Amino acid sequence: MLRKLFNSSNLQNNAQARADFNRELIRKEAVIGGTLFGKIPAGHRRDFFCLDNRTWVWHEEWTDRAGERFVQTTRYDVRPSGIVKMQDGQTYQSISPGEANNLLEAVQIYYRRVLSEVYNQAA
Repeated sequence: MLRKLFNSSNLQNNAQARADFNRELIRKEAVIGGTLFGKIPAGHRRDFFCLDNRTWVWHEEWTDRAGERFVQTTRYDVRPSGIVKMQDGQTYQSISPGEANNLLEAVQIYYRRVLSEVYNQAA
C-alpha cells in the first residue's frame, strides 16, 4: 500500500515538473516572439507563441495615458481549409492573403530566433 502511494506521488510530481518545464519554455518563446515587431513601448507587454501544432497566439497588454488597461488576444488556427483568427473571444474569421503572409513571415523569424536563443541550435 505504501509503495503504491509513493509511486503515485512520484508520477504526479514528475507530471507536474514536466508541465512546469513546458510552461517555462512557452514563456521564453513568447517573450522572444513579442519582440519580433520592434521595441516594446514602456507599459506594454507583448507575447507571440506557438501553442500547439496548429495554433499561434498574439497577446498584447498596455495602459493608455489615462490609466485605462487594455488587453487584446488574437488566436490564429491553421486549418486544411486556410487560416482563421479569433480576437478576444469573438467568432473565427478567415484572414486575408496579406495577413497570412505577415503571419508566415513572423513564424519563420520566430522559429529562427527561438531555435537559436532558447534551444541553442542553428536555424
